[in-house]
Amino acid sequence: MILETINNPEDIRSLSVRELEVLASEIRDFIIYNVSKTGGHLASSLGAVDFTLALHYCFNTPFDKVIWDVGHQTYAHKIITGRKDKFYTLRQYKGLSGFPKTQESEYDVFNVGHSSTSISAALGMAIARDLKGTKEKVIAVIGDGALSSGIAYEGLDNAGYMDTDLIVIVNDNNMSISQSLGAISTYLSKKMTGPVYNRLREEIEKIINTLPIPQKPTLKVARKVEESFKFFSPGLLFEEFGFKYFGPINGHKIEDLIKIFNNVKNIKGPLVVHLLTTKGKGYKPAEDNPSLFHGIGKFDIKSGKPIKKTANPSYSSIFANKVLDIFSKKDNVVAITAAMLLGTGLEKVKNSYPDRVFDVGIAEQHAVTMAGGLAMKGIKPIVAIYSTFLQRAYDQIIHDIALQKLPVVFAIDRAGIVGDDGETHQGDFDISYLSPIPNMIIAAPKDARELEKMLDLAVEYKDGPFAIRYPRGESIDLGDKYDDDAISIGSWQILEKGSDVAILAVGNCCKIALDAHKMLKSENISAEIVNARFVKPMDFNYLNNNLKDFKAIVTIEENAIIGGFGSSIARFISENGINIPFKSIGIPDVFIEQGDQPTLRKQIGLSADNLVNIVKTLYQSK
Repeated sequence: MILETINNPEDIRSLSVRELEVLASEIRDFIIYNVSKTGGHLASSLGAVDFTLALHYCFNTPFDKVIWDVGHQTYAHKIITGRKDKFYTLRQYKGLSGFPKTQESEYDVFNVGHSSTSISAALGMAIARDLKGTKEKVIAVIGDGALSSGIAYEGLDNAGYMDTDLIVIVNDNNMSISQSLGAISTYLSKKMTGPVYNRLREEIEKIINTLPIPQKPTLKVARKVEESFKFFSPGLLFEEFGFKYFGPINGHKIEDLIKIFNNVKNIKGPLVVHLLTTKGKGYKPAEDNPSLFHGIGKFDIKSGKPIKKTANPSYSSIFANKVLDIFSKKDNVVAITAAMLLGTGLEKVKNSYPDRVFDVGIAEQHAVTMAGGLAMKGIKPIVAIYSTFLQRAYDQIIHDIALQKLPVVFAIDRAGIVGDDGETHQGDFDISYLSPIPNMIIAAPKDARELEKMLDLAVEYKDGPFAIRYPRGESIDLGDKYDDDAISIGSWQILEKGSDVAILAVGNCCKIALDAHKMLKSENISAEIVNARFVKPMDFNYLNNNLKDFKAIVTIEENAIIGGFGSSIARFISENGINIPFKSIGIPDVFIEQGDQPTLRKQIGLSADNLVNIVKTLYQSK
């Protein structure tokens, strides 16, 4: 196998085109095999194999800088840059990240997890190169829907204005721009990226600049002639931003890619190379269903079917089924998501109500403000966005929603520890960043039943935004014993009565607290377990009437400990002069790496064992 001989990009630069094609096939098989064992972003990386090889073949990486966007395109990049032997650890605890990571390799020049950042980061690096007088090429790779995000256009606009040398590779896999492809367009792109054509273009501009006639109209006419030569090219948008445009080009034809990349690296100024690729290329199940295989768990290679371990439906599925129920009863409710139709469960809802579910692409800011417009006109929007991505719309939440007290429901999926996607995707901060916002309701259901009831409550609420956070993965049902129909805004629920210690638990941490309750009972410590289901407003009736009677107080939440629920309780204790031992358990002040959820939770102390030890220490100190 050729792949066995490849340890860095230098090893591929001596290969023939035919050998590169064989290597591409081997890399696809290697990715499919390993991702079937670990899970991962399969379809996107399969579609990026060929142009990844061509990029490293033509450019002098790592001296030349390749900045990746939507970093889940980079599995082939990782494999040929010295990480092949560790690829089996992909997205595992202490293993390879699923995204580019500067701490992992000198070939990863910018950390990526969220999308649409590559052009801005690349422009910064290009300007730094110019200031320092170095000669490296700077290449941004964007695509897989990332051009639906506003920051990409901010980067394009500024890069065109700066007019520095910058190459933008657009990986168009039917999630952006164009579907056209043909031999003529590839031929023209080859010609227009060639040195003869571009010398001619520059010479014509020089000649026009010396003529005793108005230059701007003449240059405009010359460029219109050039556009007529490229009459079917979808590059007008990029040209208007100030980029030279080449494409669309078959992103799987390595020979053509090498020719074009070798040509464009000698062209001055900002330019775009537009590639057309097939998401899931080389694996039929992924080609047939790229959304499913965009991010998938373990799967059977032969059938392409996911290997499911869970017995209960996911919280995302519970949410989607409840939205279907709400839609059937209320025709003024709609749902909005930002390129998370499948992940949030809303694809099922859209199949039944296509005119009431809106996927706006990777545009969280737009999604939130659009929801504000809908709410202003009497429509009730449910905005379903992962916790990590809702961060990108923080200004809009404050100014466009909360400031106007608009009744928007925020369904915050993947809140807390997400797991194997690592630092960029953990939902650690939503309680902390939402809590300071006036008019905001923040709720966290203890189980699947409570999620459904909270959605009913949120849809009826008319006095401002209502956020519900719930975790990734398999839902839990704590059973009839802990079911409660008397949910009202700001009300908590006593799950187990006790007299020694108060344990105030948020969301899925109620299960941890109930497990700890049994263990503490065997040690003759009476713990009161409280479902603190409303983080804001808190249940001040409970706090004022009960808290001072305990010998110790502990909070537990799956959110950053700084600015979280525990911080609010600490403030209450301080302001009310309550002199009782107190401890807050949450996510420490670090970015949490990738790994499975149980391992990560245990590592940071979100476990019944740790809770019991903390309670015993506090209780004994009292």
